[in-house]
Amino acid sequence: MTNQSIVDIMNNCLSGDELKNALDFAAYLEANEMIVNGAEISYKGKPVCYMHIDAAREYPGPWTIWSEGDYSSEHADIPIDQHIKEIAWAHINTCGDCPAGCSFGKRKAVFGRQFDNVCNADMAFHIPNAQTLECVKKLLEMRKRET
Repeated sequence: MTNQSIVDIMNNCLSGDELKNALDFAAYLEANEMIVNGAEISYKGKPVCYMHIDAAREYPGPWTIWSEGDYSSEHADIPIDQHIKEIAWAHINTCGDCPAGCSFGKRKAVFGRQFDNVCNADMAFHIPNAQTLECVKKLLEMRKRET
């Protein structure tokens, strides 16, 4: 799926502020050379996060972004303020024994704070608002540096 087709899906599945935020996120992905391929979003051929969009109102619909990676600490060149950390912590994805392969989760550090039962997809951002998307973008900046 190209970034253009994800815009079509967003236009077909979302409305109002949800659509505005999703289109802003799609523009961010394109400006940062990230490619949407199905549920995977990649940078230089390596996955940086995953996204689900559909018209359903039940989780994970209509729109969820999952981030995974090493967020145990900050990157020196990507400052993460307390507000962004609190958004990340509020979206820790507790393992639900899904097919992600982490069966009942793992203990992980996220920006210096320890969490139990964390899924392989560390954070789940369900119907992210503009502030939450700022956090997602910071996480993606960190993931891009790792590729």
